[in-house]
Amino acid sequence: MKIDIRNLHKDYNGSGVPALNGVNLTIEHGELVALLGPSGSGKTTLLRSIAGLESPTSGAILFDGQDALHQDVRDRNVGFVFQHYALFRHMTVLDNVGFGLSVRPRNRRPAASEIDRRARELLALVQLDGLEGRYPSQLSGGQRQRVALARALAIEPSVLLLDEPFGALDAKVRKDLRAWLRDLHDRTGHTTVFVTHDQEEALELADRVAIVNRGQIEQIAPPLALYRSPATPFVYEFLGSVNVLPVDVRDGKAFLDGCPVPLADAAQGTDAGAYRMYVRPHDLRLSEQRTPGSGALGVLQNVRLSGGLVRLDLKLDLIARPIEVELPVSDPRWSDWKKGDKLAIAADRFHLFPQAA
Repeated sequence: MKIDIRNLHKDYNGSGVPALNGVNLTIEHGELVALLGPSGSGKTTLLRSIAGLESPTSGAILFDGQDALHQDVRDRNVGFVFQHYALFRHMTVLDNVGFGLSVRPRNRRPAASEIDRRARELLALVQLDGLEGRYPSQLSGGQRQRVALARALAIEPSVLLLDEPFGALDAKVRKDLRAWLRDLHDRTGHTTVFVTHDQEEALELADRVAIVNRGQIEQIAPPLALYRSPATPFVYEFLGSVNVLPVDVRDGKAFLDGCPVPLADAAQGTDAGAYRMYVRPHDLRLSEQRTPGSGALGVLQNVRLSGGLVRLDLKLDLIARPIEVELPVSDPRWSDWKKGDKLAIAADRFHLFPQAA
């Protein structure tokens, strides 16, 4: 199933603050796309609109070129997985999985033996065979979520939609289920769209990630391209830690408080003027000696160990908050630096946005 979303708008009760504000998005057949954004950004409204659980104010949703907005929810053949499982507590695991098939109209309903076979096959697929007779209350959170996925797959959906499917689970279970879901997707080939506010989850799982903000798609790209080349300040700040430095650019060079910030790639072709330099902590370099052109100085305030990384906080005169620099623990220099040392900074990878952006 290929999904085309064209200029989609959704305004709840004429509030004047649209939940969706001209969304355009194409999801290719067999693709796994993550909708990532903060709470209230519109990502769940977009997912529910695809499912037919919300009616957009205007715009179009096409399934393989066919208008889906005028189709009944059942006719869309969408499998939907909710954050809190939505399993039937009075039904066994096997009956929960087969439910979608058992309530089909009589002329489309498989025989009871076929429903049973299909449900058992799916429980094996999600690695829950042997638990057919249990009830949801007898399962762990991760097992319940896999039952919910099996139930969504039972109807052989054209598209699989997941609304924060791992949000109610603890960190270890979430990580295990992410790898499991990616493997399941690769084996089944369903067109899959899932909503999350977990950046790591989206970047690890998806073929492409769509950043949603204020009812619009800020950027959509494969995870690595999105992380390395954010298109807007919002995307840069939403995807991980970033330092924002006020710089002046002239002659392909960046200056911070009148001191040059050495750049691995000169800002050639950038118009002279005031910019905000967005640079991630691991893309900054430090040196101990200040020589002509060695870089603006920061005063070391703190050194913290975090796994295989060392995080250093430096205070610059023009910036209220300290900037953060990350070094590998294997870098021998950090153990010799102490609070109050003056260190020059340089940037390896960065992006410049005009001050007014």
